Order: sequence, then C-alpha cells, then structure tokens
Amino acid sequence: MCGIAGIVDWTGRPTLDVVRAMVEALRYRGPDAQNVTVRGAATLGHARLSVIDLSEAANQPMSDASGRFWIVFNGEIYNYRELRAELEASGSRFRTQSDTEVMLAAYERWGEDCLKRFNGMFAFALWDESRQRLLLARDRLGKKPLFYAQTAASLAFASELPALRMHPQISSELDPAALRQFLSLGYVLGSDCIARGVRKLPPAHFLSVEQGRMSAPRCYWDLAPHFRQKSRWRSEDEAVEALDQLFRDAVRLRVVSDVPLGAFLSGGID
Repeated sequence: MCGIAGIVDWTGRPTLDVVRAMVEALRYRGPDAQNVTVRGAATLGHARLSVIDLSEAANQPMSDASGRFWIVFNGEIYNYRELRAELEASGSRFRTQSDTEVMLAAYERWGEDCLKRFNGMFAFALWDESRQRLLLARDRLGKKPLFYAQTAASLAFASELPALRMHPQISSELDPAALRQFLSLGYVLGSDCIARGVRKLPPAHFLSVEQGRMSAPRCYWDLAPHFRQKSRWRSEDEAVEALDQLFRDAVRLRVVSDVPLGAFLSGGID
C-alpha cells in the first residue's frame, strides 16, 4: 500500500508545502520513503511501501529517461514482467526492476491504450511536462482509491480524503446528497464523495487535464461484455479444473515480491 498526492496549478502559486502536508498525511500508507517534486505546473508527491525493487532508484515520483514523463503510482502491475519483455523487444531500456518504470515506458509507447494492457490494481497520476498535461487513472474494479477536486485554476488529487483536505481550498463541508446515500446505504454511490466539491474517479476510468481544461472521466473497460460471455463445461470436474488453474494463476501473479509476504482471508476484491 502506497499513497499518492499532487496539485496542478496554472497560476504559478507555490504548492510544494501543501503537497508535503498531503504526503505526510499518507505516511502510514508508505513508511519507506516520502518524496515530492515540482515539475512546471505540477507538484507530485508519493509515500512508498517498498515491495518490488527496494532500491532508491525505484522511489517515486519517477521519471522516464528523457525527464518528460513523471508518475506517482499506488498499487501493483501483475503482468509487468511480460510487458517489460515486450517493450524491451521494441527498444525500450530500463534502469530499475520496478513495475513503475514499466508503466512509464508503456505510456510512452501506447499512450492511454496502455491502461487496457495493465493487469493489476492501481491508481496513478502521470504528468507530461512537455504538454503540461496530467492523466489520472484507476484500476478496472477500483481497488485502489483516488479522490480529486477542482479549485480555481488548479486540480488536486490524493489517495485519501484526509490528505486531499490538507489543501486550503478544499471544503470541509459535507455534501447533503452524498450524506443521504451514506445514511441509507452505508456507502456513497459512484463518483460522489461525502465532502462537497470532491469526486472519486470511478473504477476503470481515466481523466486528463491539459492547460487548465479537464476532460470528463472516460471508461476504458467494462465488465458487462465479459460477464455475458458464458463458459460451457462438459462436466463439473472440467469446471473445477478450470477454476483451479485460474485460481493458481491469480495467486502466482500476486506473490511477486522482494520482501517477505503473507496471506490472509480479508474478503477483499482480490
């Protein structure tokens, strides 16, 4: 578990101290390293829990070799080794063993279509310094959280609402409609948020902000077509065997780690 935070402000106002406070609020999510960098209009922050490639070279915010693209990322890309091999075959070179650097190279090669290639859990912000463009994206089932809010000529984002509220322009007022949802259902629906003026990026969506203009969130994956593709088995034993293979493959992908790991029955999406 890591934490990401940042502000893109086109007015030139200093945002470094605010993002530092946001990252400090996320320290418990990433106790191994906390870093903030300013790149033009963007200030990006990251609190790291080291899992893959424990070296300082894999700390974030991370840039590509050219320094044009910068990323802060929370999560894991389970198929990063396969993607890395494909990218290396096409000429990409890597300085670390991290999945974060693979994400940068994938975006540089495929643009937003890289999202369709990622098998994993993630929330990330990617800054294109050349275009002064920010991309926010969230994994297919929304395991990793991502909150954002527009203020006057700026956009702020964070992994958690308490971190986002370190921004002095983020309201502490409750949203009445979201509050009614919470009291009725025990949770807040869709992209709504309990805090007024704050939004949650929906699962399997991304949005971009360029030169102060923000696009509406766009969906890159939909469960419905996959759900309608029903499998047919000749016997119960055949279905059990297929499930066993699927389960073993899911576990295999999730045990890639450079630190000791364990398992427990959390009841989570995984």
